[in-house]
Amino acid sequence: MDEIRRLHMVTWNVATADPPEDVTSLLHLNSPKSPDLYVIGLQEVYSGPLRFMSDMAFDDPWSHLFMSTLAPLGYIKVSSIRMQGLLLLFFSKVDHVPFIRDIQATYTRTGIFHYWGNKGGVSIRLSFYGHMLCFLNCHLAAHMKYATERVDEFEYILDMQTFDSRKAPGILDHRLIFWFGDLNFRIEDHGMHFVRSCINNTTYNLLWSKDQLTMMKKKEPLLQEFEEGALDFQPTYKFDLNSDTYDSSGKKRKPAWTDRILWRMRPRTSPQDEEYPLKICQDMYTSNMEYSISDHKPVVGTFTLELRKMYTSPLVRLQPEGDWSADIDAMVLYSPLQPFPSSTWDWIGLYKVGFTSMSDYITYTWVKDDEVSLNDELIQVYVSKEEIPVLGGECVLCYYSSTLECIIGISEPFKVSMKDRIV
Repeated sequence: MDEIRRLHMVTWNVATADPPEDVTSLLHLNSPKSPDLYVIGLQEVYSGPLRFMSDMAFDDPWSHLFMSTLAPLGYIKVSSIRMQGLLLLFFSKVDHVPFIRDIQATYTRTGIFHYWGNKGGVSIRLSFYGHMLCFLNCHLAAHMKYATERVDEFEYILDMQTFDSRKAPGILDHRLIFWFGDLNFRIEDHGMHFVRSCINNTTYNLLWSKDQLTMMKKKEPLLQEFEEGALDFQPTYKFDLNSDTYDSSGKKRKPAWTDRILWRMRPRTSPQDEEYPLKICQDMYTSNMEYSISDHKPVVGTFTLELRKMYTSPLVRLQPEGDWSADIDAMVLYSPLQPFPSSTWDWIGLYKVGFTSMSDYITYTWVKDDEVSLNDELIQVYVSKEEIPVLGGECVLCYYSSTLECIIGISEPFKVSMKDRIV
């Protein structure tokens, strides 16, 4: 039976600005239909030397904002990758996390001599219920005259990015690809007055034929494989800071749809594609004019994925045994539901409900060090009371496979009692 999953995507060139206080409208948090997945691609995140070093040690301010906003709503950051100013974040509802596998992230520089990382692409690929997805966030060459160079950079990124996988070793091998970011394509030929009058009159369609990406699609077979929704929103570049006014500086740059979200569904090539169909429908494609901290406006795309799951149960089922508190040693019971490559480096983490990411555990225990097999199907793992939080609260247990490099089982929430006070 096919199931519906919702995806919310954001691309935004933030022009080195600090994040806003509130991203409710950017993430459509008041929408009656909450997404299953959030994918957020940023460009020009501030990466001065001191900030960049601290961001490497701790979460950068943008990641922290999205994690702290989404965690209380039941999303965790599954993966992220940063290359200088390029940042890509992938969030999932907790329920789906044990079904997200084959996670890999990589980057490609296309700046000066392909050495400097101010331009290029960062990607996260993964399997979602068995379907191979890839998300590629790019920041391509600027300026009107470099349309061909932008396509060359895109093709270079596709050639350079490879993954440790027989199923999908390259980006184009994935079942579904999203290509998005500040792609920097401009509007040719039309003069400033005509472009601005079309924007004022919302006759955006009069500009489409001179959009460079649309023009390049006509002569580049690779680009023709990518789909995009109608550009039925204001061009997102370039604005005066803290305003909705297009560039009023001496340069008076012409408005353009530099910020884009495209996708490519691989043609059905195998019996598995027929047996486990995957369909995509774009529900919304628009800019968000509310945010003015950057000279770009963010672009939002929302999608419905209709898919048939290739697997319906996690690799491991786990649960706490008995009551948990900081007064007594505790036990975890787990049972493998399918064969998987277990390792001495596998661990089980204890997390507060509302945790932000895999690394946000309260404590963990190495599975092999502390386990006792009760029988072939049920294994007991010991957790010392010294490791259990004194203040208690609602928690979950997560089993992390070091070989698969992902969480393969999550328990139902359970209560950890507060430590008894010593009178």
